[in-house]
Amino acid sequence: MRAVVQRVARAHVLEDGKLLGEVAGGLCVLLGIARGDDESVAETLARKLARLRIFPDDEGRFSHSVRDVGGSVLVVSQFTVLADTSKGNRPSFAGAAPADLAEPLYERFCDTLRAEDVEVATGHFGALMQVEIVNDGPVTIVVDL
Repeated sequence: MRAVVQRVARAHVLEDGKLLGEVAGGLCVLLGIARGDDESVAETLARKLARLRIFPDDEGRFSHSVRDVGGSVLVVSQFTVLADTSKGNRPSFAGAAPADLAEPLYERFCDTLRAEDVEVATGHFGALMQVEIVNDGPVTIVVDL
């Protein structure tokens, strides 16, 4: 499982011009689910991101988590973050889990974040969406499990 995590001032996701989810401060997580991932991986990653200290303290050091600052998380499924570009110019997505296996793990990830007292907004799994992100910092972290 791979998460591209961005600290955001705001972010939202649209499908066909319709707002699906938005946050007014917190994190935007572009989540890729790999073949071989299971519920324990989804839960471990969600708990890690709920506690990931990438928000500044009064001295500007990364000391606070999204939970600490009362932020929200926009989670968008995105198998393309698992692209393998090691050969040729066309990315391979063979490492991404098929949708029928990935969608329940995406839902488990979101449910685990909620159980960690984090407000969660989502896109529509597997849909063609438009994501607008105002990165705060900018801060972008890639987390692999």
